[in-house]
Amino acid sequence: MEKRKIICIVLLALTYSACAQTEYDRKLKSLYRNSVKTIKPVDLKELVTKGEKITILDTRAPEEFNVSHLKGAQFLNYDSYSTEDLKKLPKNEKIIVYCSVGYRSERVGEKLQKLGYQNVYNIYGGIFEWKNEGMQVVNRQNQPTDSVHTYNKNWSKWLLKGVKVY
Repeated sequence: MEKRKIICIVLLALTYSACAQTEYDRKLKSLYRNSVKTIKPVDLKELVTKGEKITILDTRAPEEFNVSHLKGAQFLNYDSYSTEDLKKLPKNEKIIVYCSVGYRSERVGEKLQKLGYQNVYNIYGGIFEWKNEGMQVVNRQNQPTDSVHTYNKNWSKWLLKGVKVY
């Protein structure tokens, strides 16, 4: 009998997780213009592991970046960056942009493309999806952390793994 309960609980948890992911995918489809190619977190992790030359841009607000970010990411404040900031980026590397869920980073990616950058990718689902898939983030001291700034309480429901910080 006890074994049955455990199996039921595990199945319910898996079903909930799958439903939440489907709902998240629908939310992302409603936000994205599909104007910038996306890259899945697992594919980006593979590029990093292989040591491929890439530039990773975190396009969130300073308080979000300071809580956590992808290791090696450069900060680009979405609310105050300039075209000149973008022109400093290397044109011969893949540029990976991300934010919380991918909306703001897609806008930055569009501007990069208008400036002639051709290898621009937006992380599908942003740092939320990165963390939801079990990938590591680091804090200001470059130390691994489970904390992720979730923009606000409404958006925090999309972060399924990690410590939510507002």
